[in-house]
Amino acid sequence: MNITRKNRTFTALGALAMGLTALALAGCAPASGSAAEGEATELRLGYFANVTHAPALVGLSEGLFDDALGDVDLKTEIFNAGPAAIEALSAGAIDATYIGPNPSINTFIQSGGASARIIAGATSGGAALVVRDGIDSPEDLRGANIASPQLGNTQDVALRSWLADEGYETSTSGAGDVSITPTENAQTLTLFQDGQLDGAWLPEPWVSRLVVEAGAHVLVDEADLWDDGAFPTTVLLVRKEFADEHPEIVEKLLAGHIASVQWLDENESEAGAVINAQLEEATGKRLPDDVLARALENVDFTVDPHAETFQALVANGLAAGTQKKGSIDGLFDLRALNAQLSDAGEDAVSASGLGEQ
Repeated sequence: MNITRKNRTFTALGALAMGLTALALAGCAPASGSAAEGEATELRLGYFANVTHAPALVGLSEGLFDDALGDVDLKTEIFNAGPAAIEALSAGAIDATYIGPNPSINTFIQSGGASARIIAGATSGGAALVVRDGIDSPEDLRGANIASPQLGNTQDVALRSWLADEGYETSTSGAGDVSITPTENAQTLTLFQDGQLDGAWLPEPWVSRLVVEAGAHVLVDEADLWDDGAFPTTVLLVRKEFADEHPEIVEKLLAGHIASVQWLDENESEAGAVINAQLEEATGKRLPDDVLARALENVDFTVDPHAETFQALVANGLAAGTQKKGSIDGLFDLRALNAQLSDAGEDAVSASGLGEQ
């Protein structure tokens, strides 16, 4: 099975996750205070309070990570955009994070391949350019002020790349035919409502919040720019040093992640309530039901990182001026993921020649 689209099921992954959980709870790979010297006792995981990070939200809410990790303590940290999460990962403040593909590419290139590895996909789709009334075509954007979540993050690169294809010049300083203003997502909503922004390229649920709560409309759905509408929005990235030293914990993290994606696939009717409850715990606020329902219609949850798109993402980042030149050979290490998929009778996921699989 090629696990890339919504509503495709995981026929045996539940049994696999339960088996790995049982091993963890039985102490076959202990990671407690009495563990062998050098063995980690905790995993520090980053994620964003976004619908595109629903596998993280569900894994936390449903206890799927805790079940898989056993005696390994899970500590989490919430980020707003990829570059900030990469800073924490590079500093050793976290061990793994749910994150967009472009920051993953950036850290790999800047470190010469020494910083991190993508070990699984998480989400495909769920990003778009939304704009105010009066902007109905790309031609209407000249002189506009458009927001992105953070300079160099995945949506920022997508925006700059698309504008270049439309013939507009932009710069990382905000100058150019279209001004791009990296802005925290919640502030983007406020500024758009106040008429200080003409639009924004955002992930869900912020696309749906601007549409439902602020009267924006979608000018570009990023899915329309990719073959079959499949492009990575979120992947699971692990610090290379941690993965090398604690492969057994990475395997347990993957078991929890797979179980989360499976849960989302099998519980669509319950997913909104579970995601909203976890968003409320993380941010203190729930999403309106109509916003969340719209957001979930635009995302697919998948363990496939869509490695086949990453060379294009590199080209986009270079054209946008947000990343350095360099190779991404070795960015993926999908061996542990594919071992678990194989044990479950599922098809392997491809690294597209960009690493181990």
